[in-house]
Amino acid sequence: MNTLFFKYAIEIERTRSITRAANNLYMAQPNLSKAIKELEESIGFPVFERNSKGVFPTKKGIEFLDRARKILEQINEISRLSNSEQPNQQNFSISIPRGSYIAAAFTQFVEELDFDKAIKIDMQETNSVQTVNNVVEKKFNLGIIRYQSVYENYFLDYLAEKRLLHEQIWEFEYLALMSKKHRLAEVKEVLFSELKTSIEIIHGDTVVPYLNAADIRQSFSDTMSSDQAAGKKRIYLYERGNQFDLLCTIPATYMWVSPIPEKLLTRYKLIQRKCEFANNQYKDLLVYPEGYEFSPLDKKFIDKMVKSKNALAARSYS
Repeated sequence: MNTLFFKYAIEIERTRSITRAANNLYMAQPNLSKAIKELEESIGFPVFERNSKGVFPTKKGIEFLDRARKILEQINEISRLSNSEQPNQQNFSISIPRGSYIAAAFTQFVEELDFDKAIKIDMQETNSVQTVNNVVEKKFNLGIIRYQSVYENYFLDYLAEKRLLHEQIWEFEYLALMSKKHRLAEVKEVLFSELKTSIEIIHGDTVVPYLNAADIRQSFSDTMSSDQAAGKKRIYLYERGNQFDLLCTIPATYMWVSPIPEKLLTRYKLIQRKCEFANNQYKDLLVYPEGYEFSPLDKKFIDKMVKSKNALAARSYS
């Protein structure tokens, strides 16, 4: 039995959609459907059933997925056992949001590794739900999740359900990031209504536990007047690097971001401005499994991240 199919099935369970699962797995939907069909034929019962609300595991499917998850965890444990045979290897893994202050801390962390020793570093930028699952499935030791404070109960319930512990890193307001050539660049504090004619760049895979994408987008639209929501211009991205190229090349664009290090602003000729709007409070949390022991490298990265955050928190954006 191909254990890769286990990974496929778990991703479908997580997303409740074969289409979204295929996108996340970077494979064609027909190939994923074929793989699940082959899996179901090999075990002799359907893992999933489909209805108007999506794809859900059957009663036997729930039991199968639980066992499959445990098998994948054991495979990961064997892999880590293999790595532990190399005592001088520097191992670190983390799943993070697309936050520039965290990415900057990661770069500083890597700069201080001992390059004379073996290095195995894993870092993935993704949405918060995927990060939670990455840590639960032991693909990454640590995770950082970001969520809008209005959704806090959903995320804390989800972490409790997954038996993950958490520590708050930062609570902040999003800033409007734009080119120095943007028509509002000289405005010290931007009004939300003034951004109506600009093009918003947004990460397209925002997910909240227990809510579908339509609910999330509707919630954000509720913060705008009906005419703003109707005329909204958006570019959805799934990779952080592209956002800077777009922002500095197309002055009509802007993006909501956590505070960004000055080095990046200078490099891309960008500015960030305060903007008041409803529910503009966000939190970043460090998440990790119950009983997890932080390694010296874990602690070093966390220290770099806290210093990066503190440097930004001390700045004024008015």
